[in-house]
Parts: sequence; structure tokens; C-alpha cells
Amino acid sequence: MKTVYIAGPFRGKTSWLVEENIRQAERVGLLVASMGAIPFIPHSMYRFFNGERTDDFWIAATLELLRRSDALVLIKGWKDSTGSRGENEEAKRLGKPVFDLEVDGLAPLAEWIDKKD
Repeated sequence: MKTVYIAGPFRGKTSWLVEENIRQAERVGLLVASMGAIPFIPHSMYRFFNGERTDDFWIAATLELLRRSDALVLIKGWKDSTGSRGENEEAKRLGKPVFDLEVDGLAPLAEWIDKKD
């Protein structure tokens, strides 16, 4: 099975906005799963760990998850997220497929997931 890393904003000005960002990532992750791939959703994996380690630790940890994934999906608002911009740069540096849902929609991602290697 292919693995897909979900990247988008986590932080927000309020707890409500943080939760909205997490839910958005989870919705996309569920779509990825329904297409037949395994989603990596750091938003929900570490949602309650905020403040337990440094930002540098979490950035390094999520970049490692990205490196172990097969592709990157960028969700709404990713350009406003320093972490997501870094994840995009790392995925491109590694030559991983990158799917920007705001620009391309779901079709290219679905085609890639369906493609047999």
C-alpha cells in the first residue's frame, strides 16, 4: 500500500482554529484512505502533545514521517504554514510526488494511488 503524508496548517489564533485545521487534515486523510492509501496525519497523531517538546523536535519528527511516505498532499492553507512549506520543499528535494489539492483537486492523487508500480 502507498503512504501519503498530509500537510497543512496546524496552529491557529484560537483553540477552535487549531481544531478546524486538525479536522481538515483528518477529512483529507479519510479521503486518502477511501482511495486505498495509508494517510499519515501528523495533525491528529500529535494534537495533544503541543508544548511537550520543542517546535524543533516536532518539525524534525514530522519531516522524518514525510521521508518515510510515498507522496505528499498539500491541503487548504498550506502556504500559510512554515512547517508545510518546509515539508513541500523536502518532498520536492526527495523527488516525491506532491499533490496540491487547492490547485489540482483530487483526480491526480486518485490516479497516482490507483497506478500500479
